[in-house]
Amino acid sequence: MDSDNTLKTPILVLGATSLIGGHLMARLADEGFDPVAISRRPPAGDACWVDVDLTDPDVETRLPPAATVFSLSPIWLLPAVLPGLKARGMVRLIAFSSTSRFTKVASPEPAERAVAKALLDAEQAVETWCAEHGVAWTILRPTLIYDEGHDENVSRIARLVTRFHVMPLSGRGEGLRQPVHAADLAVGALAAGKASAALNRAYDLVGGETLTYRAMVDRVFEGLGKTPRSLPMPPWLFALLMRLAKPFYPGATAAMGTRMGQDLTFDSSDAMRDFGWAPRDFHPRF
Repeated sequence: MDSDNTLKTPILVLGATSLIGGHLMARLADEGFDPVAISRRPPAGDACWVDVDLTDPDVETRLPPAATVFSLSPIWLLPAVLPGLKARGMVRLIAFSSTSRFTKVASPEPAERAVAKALLDAEQAVETWCAEHGVAWTILRPTLIYDEGHDENVSRIARLVTRFHVMPLSGRGEGLRQPVHAADLAVGALAAGKASAALNRAYDLVGGETLTYRAMVDRVFEGLGKTPRSLPMPPWLFALLMRLAKPFYPGATAAMGTRMGQDLTFDSSDAMRDFGWAPRDFHPRF
């Protein structure tokens, strides 16, 4: 791991109240930094906070000075504010994207394909703009992010399990997953920000172990103190169940069932080499 152990200050955190943001703000404070938070609601603790919506027309005039910027907001909001950040002193950018730019490209759901395209277009725009304006960039693409009780991935499964005491599966749920904790992503972002080897590179960030979707669900049951009770069913029946559930769970789609049988796996060995990426295994506790 090649690191200079420094972050240029001032430090700005966009999306400071996001899933990863709270963990990153705490880590920065623990290391003696005094970051400025940009968000639409105040972050936890006594952090310096600026109430800014990145989509506001006058956002550029409201940005504080920053040499290092951590962007945890949706990356498609970032290209429009890059000139303003540069004008306020940005020389280093660490931005989060998502492996969904790969996994949802061929989704049967138009909205999911649109997300994949938005991620891809934004990444390319960020890389091109930073290269043209002398800003060192790093893009981090997590896989399945979780933070017990707060996320919409693993914690959604936990809510279903708590309510119904069983988890339906499309087929046998044998697709592979690599869930990654939001707190580990905050540690990784900070390490990447310090590592000269991570300059002008993009990384896929996975959790500490690879397991099947069904095994992941079993771990959620165990994290709730319950005996695992998965219910495999034919894909057509699961798709029907999702259609019936949609009025109550707007996020329910047939594509969810299709993905249960797909391997959504990536390789983080370059992140391990360049900035010591070392995430935890998947043992959630609710």
